[in-house]
Amino acid sequence: MLLVFDGDCGFCTTSARWIQRRLPDSVLVEPWQSLDLEELGLTRDDVIAAAWWVDDSGDLHRGHMAIGQALRAASGFWGLVGRVILTPPFSWLGGPMYRLVARYRYRLPGATDACRLPDND
Repeated sequence: MLLVFDGDCGFCTTSARWIQRRLPDSVLVEPWQSLDLEELGLTRDDVIAAAWWVDDSGDLHRGHMAIGQALRAASGFWGLVGRVILTPPFSWLGGPMYRLVARYRYRLPGATDACRLPDND
C-alpha cells in the first residue's frame, strides 16, 4: 500500500508525515516527485491536484477516498475515522470538502507558495 502526496507542498508534507506515524511500517508514504508515476498509472496532473492511495491490488483512490483509505489502514480511532469518511453519506461530503482544502492549501498552516495549485488566483 502506498500514499502519494505532493512533496513540494509544506501542508501536504506535514499531513503525510502525520499519517505516516500512525500507519504500519508496511505502508509507504512517498512524495510523487520520487515515484515512477507511469508505473503507478498516474500522471503529473493527477498528483498535483490530489493525494492518491494505491492499494495492494494496484487500485487507485483519489483525494478524500485516499485519505479515508490511509486513515483506515492506521486502525484504532483513526481507522474508525477512515471508515466513516469512506461510508455514505460522509463520503458524498468528502469530495467537495477535499477539493476546498486542496484549492486553499496554500493558506493553511505550514504552507508555502509551492502549495498553490496552478488554477488558484
